[in-house]
Amino acid sequence: MNPTFFRRTGFILFLCLSFFRLGAQEYLYEIGGMFGGAFYMGDANKNAVFRNMNPSASVLFRYNANFRIAFKANLAWARLTGSTEGLENVFPNNAQADFDRNVIDLGGQAEFNFFPYSDKYQYLYTKRIAPYIMGGLGLSVAPGGGGTFFSPHISVGTGVKYKLKNRINIGAEWSVRKLFGDGLDVNGGNDLLDNPYGMGSSLWKNKDWYSMLMISVSYDFGLRNCNCNKKDMNGIY
Repeated sequence: MNPTFFRRTGFILFLCLSFFRLGAQEYLYEIGGMFGGAFYMGDANKNAVFRNMNPSASVLFRYNANFRIAFKANLAWARLTGSTEGLENVFPNNAQADFDRNVIDLGGQAEFNFFPYSDKYQYLYTKRIAPYIMGGLGLSVAPGGGGTFFSPHISVGTGVKYKLKNRINIGAEWSVRKLFGDGLDVNGGNDLLDNPYGMGSSLWKNKDWYSMLMISVSYDFGLRNCNCNKKDMNGIY
C-alpha cells in the first residue's frame, strides 16, 4: 500500500487526538458554593449600603454555553435585619421598630463575561480572569415571624471569576434583589414597617430590596463534545 496513505492517515489521527486532548480541558458545567454577607434596604434602611450585614450562603449550578455566556441557578439563604433606630426619617408618632428574618432565595441568572473565559485556547484571546454582569429572576421566601412572606424578585449584579487551575474556579459577586412586595421587613405582627406613611405602591416605589456580597468556589465537570471525522469525543478511542 502507498506509504503516503499511512503518513496522511497518521497525521489526521494525530490531529484528532490532539484536538481531543485539548477539548478534554473544557467542561460544560460547574457546581459549587458561595459564602458572604447580606443586607436589607427598605422602610427601615432607605439608603445605607452594607448596613446591618449578616451571613449568607448559597449553592450554585452553572451551565457554560460558551466562553462569553453562562446560565446560573442558585439556592441561597440569607439572614436579614433592620431597625428604625437612629434613622434620619421620622416615623409616625416617633415609633420605632425592628425585624430579623431568614430568607430562602431560589433564582436563575444569565451571565455575560467581558473576556472569553478559559485557561486554554490562548489563540482565541481567552483569559483566566473575567469580569461579568448578570441579570435574572427568582423567588424569595421568608417563613415564620407571624406569617410567611414570599415574593418574586428581579436580580441584577456584577462579579469577577478566576480560573485558579483546571476545573477549579473562584470568584466574587455583588447582586441586588428587587422584590415585588413590601412585607419582608414585617415580622412578628409588626405593622409599622408595612407602608408606615400610608403611601401608594408601584413596581419601584415602596418595595423592599436586599443584596448579597459573596465569594465563590466551583468545580467544572461534563466534557464538551468535539467533532472529528463526524464523531464526538465518546466515539474516539
